[in-house]
Amino acid sequence: MGDNNTLGEHNTPRPARRVSAVVVPLLGLIAVIVGVVVAWNNQSTDFGWFAYAPLSETVFIGNGAAMVSQGTQLGLAVTVLGLLVLAFWAGLAVGRRR
Repeated sequence: MGDNNTLGEHNTPRPARRVSAVVVPLLGLIAVIVGVVVAWNNQSTDFGWFAYAPLSETVFIGNGAAMVSQGTQLGLAVTVLGLLVLAFWAGLAVGRRR
């Protein structure tokens, strides 16, 4: 009858809040899965290089270098974005319960 609820009445959650409680984590999970698939499929990159230094008399050893393709970088970025969405949603859900 009024703005205040009596003992027997219960507030029902608004439909927008129920939809966002399902859609946001679902989108985050989809982003993580798509990012992992893209990063996994683009992990091999063929490249070649050589070093020519006739005057230095030292051997060049290229260790510790990681070549990551642009597709792998994009996949990892989408995965991180999805994980951030899931972390934000989880923090919001825990904060609402208190």
